[in-house]
Amino acid sequence: MSKKILVVDDEQSIVTLLKYNLEQAGYKVITALDGEEGKYKAITEHPDLIVLDLMLPKMDGIEVCKQLRQEQVQTPIIMLTAKDDEFDKVLGLELGADDYMTKPFSPREVVARVKAILRRTRQIEIRATSAIDEMQFIVGEVKVYPEQYEAYFQDKRLELTPKEFELLVYLIENKSRVLTRDQLLSAVWNYDFAGDTRIVDVHISHLREKIEENTKKPVYIKTIRGLGYKLEEPKGE
Repeated sequence: MSKKILVVDDEQSIVTLLKYNLEQAGYKVITALDGEEGKYKAITEHPDLIVLDLMLPKMDGIEVCKQLRQEQVQTPIIMLTAKDDEFDKVLGLELGADDYMTKPFSPREVVARVKAILRRTRQIEIRATSAIDEMQFIVGEVKVYPEQYEAYFQDKRLELTPKEFELLVYLIENKSRVLTRDQLLSAVWNYDFAGDTRIVDVHISHLREKIEENTKKPVYIKTIRGLGYKLEEPKGE
């Protein structure tokens, strides 16, 4: 069964271009030309992935992304932006987008990133449906159940985006190891992100907000200056 992609952009030429290339790659494509329609279709059509423009009439892409995540819609989102504005890109990621691309872009690159994200999502689904034993990771007060796609902190379930969950699992699987930003990019995003390590920093920051009592003095995810990050057992008082 073909995966369904929702493309939300107010430029008809871009919608047509993406629709054609994604359909050639074997996907079913639905479209929306403004933010309100995009949000409605994201909820009612249950797409497998959303390609979402930043600048939209009626409701911009940032607000669409924010409202979808608030309503617990965890569909992967690729944000498109025509601006060379780092604030917009980082804000989009902080609100739950999984990836971003700056216009003008290559349709082939969009298709490649769609495939990469859906491949990772599929791997998670396979682990969940084929699990024999209930695998779990416990680090301090953090518990992760990879097959159930669930994570808890202090026995409260965490609301994580797909990329946040994958990043947390990878950090725990490599507990006590120093991981460079490039290693995390390769392992979690599964493709060359052109060395743009800010995406890692944003997601690390987001995870810390959810599993650290004090994000200024993290006890789980430590920054290793000049290298990257390391997840470790919190030290007792």
